Amino acid sequence: MKVSYFTQFCSIFSRVVLTSTLLYFLCFPPVSHAVETAKLGMHVLSTTELIETSEFLALEQPDQWHYLTIPFTLEDLAQEDKWREFFAIAKERKVIPLVRLVTEIEDDAWKIPTRKNIVDQLEFLARFEWPTPEKHIIVFNEVNHAKEWGNTIDPAGYADVFAFTSQWAHSHQEDFVVLPAALDLAAPNSRSTTEAFKYLSAMQSADPDVFLYADFWNSHSYPNPGFSSSPQRTGQNSLRGFEHELAFLKRETGRDFQVFITETGWEDSAATNRWLSSYYTYALQHIWSHPQVIAVTPFVYRGAPGPFAGFSFISASGEPTTQYHALLQALKTTQIPQISQVR
Repeated sequence: MKVSYFTQFCSIFSRVVLTSTLLYFLCFPPVSHAVETAKLGMHVLSTTELIETSEFLALEQPDQWHYLTIPFTLEDLAQEDKWREFFAIAKERKVIPLVRLVTEIEDDAWKIPTRKNIVDQLEFLARFEWPTPEKHIIVFNEVNHAKEWGNTIDPAGYADVFAFTSQWAHSHQEDFVVLPAALDLAAPNSRSTTEAFKYLSAMQSADPDVFLYADFWNSHSYPNPGFSSSPQRTGQNSLRGFEHELAFLKRETGRDFQVFITETGWEDSAATNRWLSSYYTYALQHIWSHPQVIAVTPFVYRGAPGPFAGFSFISASGEPTTQYHALLQALKTTQIPQISQVR
């Protein structure tokens, strides 16, 4: 079988860089130049939401920088002008993007990325002037769901992809900041999903150093079950799910990770509607104020119409929803400063 020069290069690159890169980042962890930021950010699905979302975040936290989680697909590789404008406006609006790598739908699932896909995406993103020196990337999404990883559950395969992405990013440009895919902390063991800590353990079995390729941790800590539970719950599938992940990482690596919570939030329903403001207030004061939490980007600013309408801060008609008013009210009444500084 004929092997491309690119494949040969990737193979050699992985073997040579693996040890040297890991040793370097263990001995000399990345130095952050990040500015002081508000902990409360937002998760968006499109670059077109940037201005509107930044205006919402500035209502109660003016003159602060905010984090914004946004997907970047393979189709976006043909949209250079759109992304150049996005980064320019983000800098003007004091927004720090957390760019989540995404592939494309194939056979009703997100396609597993090739190494060329990853290199293409990183090379593309490196062209732009980001708002701050750090270029935060998230290496795909909820891979303990088969639908997110080519209709397969493959922790060893994801561990390999994550290690390669981190190595390439750090060798290409020292200011890349790499976060792993957040896992679904409420997923059961089934044919299509794997419990999160079983998945993490399998990743570590495949590569004992895999978590050391992460500069920061990434968590989807939702108020489950049903995206509707009290914020006072403390289980793995609660808003405090990230604490369970950080404890696991501390045991396995000896390292105290800082964490980005890039998805969280309640679904607006008869069970949650009247409580949303108090739920957000409690979370801001007692959970998201955790010293290891850098930022929280609730999902999702514009999710209507569609399956995410119950989480959306803006309705299908463009009006503020109950979520919008509840979070804004919580920010008004929260006395604890929601400011983070990356260490």
